[in-house]
Amino acid sequence: MIQSKLYSYILVCVQFTCITLLIFLNPTMFYKPLCLAIFALGIVMFVYILYNVKTLNFNIIPEIKQNATLVTTGVYKYIRHPMYFALFLTMLSPFSANLNTNNLFLCVVLVLALFLKAKKEEMLWAHKSDSYKKYMQHTKMFLPFIL
Repeated sequence: MIQSKLYSYILVCVQFTCITLLIFLNPTMFYKPLCLAIFALGIVMFVYILYNVKTLNFNIIPEIKQNATLVTTGVYKYIRHPMYFALFLTMLSPFSANLNTNNLFLCVVLVLALFLKAKKEEMLWAHKSDSYKKYMQHTKMFLPFIL
C-alpha cells in the first residue's frame, strides 16, 4: 500500500484538510501578535527552502520526480525534511491561538500524515540512491540535532 500513488494522494488530502481546518477554524490567530509572528516565520522559512531546493525537486505528493537531484546543502545539511518542519511551525500558530481538543486532534493527524509522507519519500530515495542512505546517517528527519 505504501508504494501506491493512491496512498500518496490520500496523505496529501489529509494534509490539506487539516491545514484548511486549522486555519479557517482559528481566524483569531491573525489578531494575536505571537501567533501571527509564528505563522509568518513558518511561511518565510517555507519560501526560503522552496527557493533553495529549486522547483525541479518540489512535488506536493510524496513521489520523486524523474529528474530530481538530492539536495544536501543549506538547511538540508541538517534536516532531511525542512519543508515539513516549516509547515509544523506554521501550523503551530492556529494551534496555539486556541488550545482545544479539536486543534490538538487536527495537529496530531497532520503530524502523522507528514511523518508518513516523509517515510515514503525516504523509502523511494533510499531505493533510488545510495547517497541518500549515507545522507540519512548524518542528518535528522525534522529537527536539527534532535529528531
